[in-house]
Amino acid sequence: MFTGIIRITGEITEIKEKNHARRVVIRAALPLDEIETGASVACDGCCLTVVEKGSDWLAFDAAAETLSKTNVGQWQKGMPVNLETSLRVGDEMGGHMVSGHVDGLATVESVTPDGDAWRLKIRAPDALAPYIAPKGSVALNGISLTVNEVEGPVFGVCIIPHTWAVTNIGRWRKGDKINLEVDMLARYVARILGKEAA
Repeated sequence: MFTGIIRITGEITEIKEKNHARRVVIRAALPLDEIETGASVACDGCCLTVVEKGSDWLAFDAAAETLSKTNVGQWQKGMPVNLETSLRVGDEMGGHMVSGHVDGLATVESVTPDGDAWRLKIRAPDALAPYIAPKGSVALNGISLTVNEVEGPVFGVCIIPHTWAVTNIGRWRKGDKINLEVDMLARYVARILGKEAA
């Protein structure tokens, strides 16, 4: 479980393709002595398992299912990746409950400066659009964000300077595919009401 509060990005230093999967090595200024092999880390919002570690890096394997549902297959060496270690009992819950199970890929429609902030328009896959509501929460590349407005499958978010500075959101451009996780509470409510998207 995660909160979607990103405090650091890592850098992809190595990618190896193997048997329809990928091993990704990420250099990270995290307290690596506290992260054991087998631990979960959200990488651009995708919950991945640490399979190996070094003095300043972590390695993760992404299987075919992960590659089909996320943007991990598009990652390249040198790219920054939003990182969040798993939530511990007693940690501050500053964002919202994020599972790290990416629901699908959203598309950046526009990035527009707005004073000191930025306004982004994001297009969700049609099947996920019903789970997104004004003033609700979404995780985009692992970043917990509040939805400002919704028009069909397109929704807007506002990015403050701090978020712009400490995440990889400043690199997003029109047409980019980003990991989308909808609010899990919206999913459960829809299931209870029998209104799950097709």
